[in-house]
Amino acid sequence: MRQDIFINDQLNFDDVVQAVKPAAGCLANGGLVAFPTETVYGLGANALDPQAVLKIFEAKGRPADNPLIIHVSSPGQIEPLVSEVPITAHDLIKAFWPGPLTLILPKSKLVPDEVTAGGPTVAIRMPNHPVALALISVSGKPIAAPSANLSGRPSPTTAEHVRQDLDNNLDYLIDAGSTSIGLESTVLDLTTEIPTVLRLGAISAEQIKSIIGQAETLKHTDLAQPVSSPGLKYRHYAPQARVLVVSQITNELVSNYQAQGLKVATINLISESPSDNADFTSVFETPEILAKNLYATLRQADELGMDIILAETVSLPGVSQAVMDRLKRASEE
Repeated sequence: MRQDIFINDQLNFDDVVQAVKPAAGCLANGGLVAFPTETVYGLGANALDPQAVLKIFEAKGRPADNPLIIHVSSPGQIEPLVSEVPITAHDLIKAFWPGPLTLILPKSKLVPDEVTAGGPTVAIRMPNHPVALALISVSGKPIAAPSANLSGRPSPTTAEHVRQDLDNNLDYLIDAGSTSIGLESTVLDLTTEIPTVLRLGAISAEQIKSIIGQAETLKHTDLAQPVSSPGLKYRHYAPQARVLVVSQITNELVSNYQAQGLKVATINLISESPSDNADFTSVFETPEILAKNLYATLRQADELGMDIILAETVSLPGVSQAVMDRLKRASEE
């Protein structure tokens, strides 16, 4: 049966360390723990224990060919997990860790194939959240952790989202409130000739280029080959309602769907085209606020029984590219 640990954001790091000790011990002994990061809540297991890692796939209903990200609490922890750390990795770690940047590196023999979906590379990041860092540090283990939701569903940005999806399919849930970013980390492959962004997140390709001089964004995924990053191979982030990304939301567009007997939700920025006749409307001031609230909004639309979600294209600076990536993946049918 799941046990919940509640952590107040006013606690100092030493108090957080004490609070997470039961969950950390559970992790070290092969258990499953859901915990907050700055991006989304993760479902963690000892990354070096193949049987514990398999529990993640079972709890989520996750395909075995969808690799996991390993979370560490210090840059030095990556050394045993990889066969090589290029200079570019050191530069990026110095610039962005702890933070929402995952690096793809050639894996060592220490990393089980269950983590990497049998591929030759491993995805690693150092989260920027005191609970996550304390949990990893106290457990003494690197933690493999995808988002703590049922596979394909919108990722969880609160502990309540985790409860809705996984209920008692885990041993501990650490509840520390809402996540601050709300979208998964940027994933950068450093094993390619030109460093390649495999998944967009809060850190942009432009920011990466400013540190290492070059980076490109993945244009095509070869589904016949093992993928090195989560989020590439299957429909993700999808609510039960149908998601449509449109260039402009108008009252006429909303009315057309309502005339078909559908309940319509809309998502857009204040600077874009508001509509006032939708059944559920979500309007956000900035792309960053939209990113933080996107998954919660998709889940709320389902709770309200919406049939269709119209999301207006966002092209402002900030995390708008990552927001659009998630909406387009949620809309794939």
